[in-house]
Amino acid sequence: MGGRRLGDFSVAGGKSHLVSYLPAAQNRRLYMLFLCFIAGDLWGPLILCVLLSLMLQGGAANSDEDRGPQFAEVFVIVWFGAVVITLNSKLLGGTISFFQSLCVLGYCILPLTVALLVCRLVLMAGSGMASFIVRLLVVIAMFGWSTLASTAFLADSQPPNRKALVVYPIFLFYFVISWMILTFTE
Repeated sequence: MGGRRLGDFSVAGGKSHLVSYLPAAQNRRLYMLFLCFIAGDLWGPLILCVLLSLMLQGGAANSDEDRGPQFAEVFVIVWFGAVVITLNSKLLGGTISFFQSLCVLGYCILPLTVALLVCRLVLMAGSGMASFIVRLLVVIAMFGWSTLASTAFLADSQPPNRKALVVYPIFLFYFVISWMILTFTE
């Protein structure tokens, strides 16, 4: 049983590695889709979503003030958003399966999770205008990275005349997550 979980985590690590490089080559997209076809892996996206939710929660659970999103709010926004994007893709005639799309969208949260980690470190160093500018630049870069990586994987599964209808919800999905990261000030 332990070997199976370790194998699942190594597959998740391999898929995260694919997202860590911008998917410029056609074979990288095909390999990512192949891994999602075979495994239907949701472990990696689950781990990334839990990390993102825990880091965004910060100390808000221990205080009386409503300073930021709670764990469940972030978790639901990520998974509900991914489900809506997946259903949109399927209704527009996409050829990728439901779980494959969830897998790709979940792994493409990796750059935003890294952005949140960097933003938290910048906030520990101090707050002010310089801190905000650094956080803004990091979040913009990682937002672009997540959007580009996910659209590179998912746009190929759509009919050519409907690609923009699939890309726009993906843009909004990662924008909302990026906004939560940027406005986090704990």
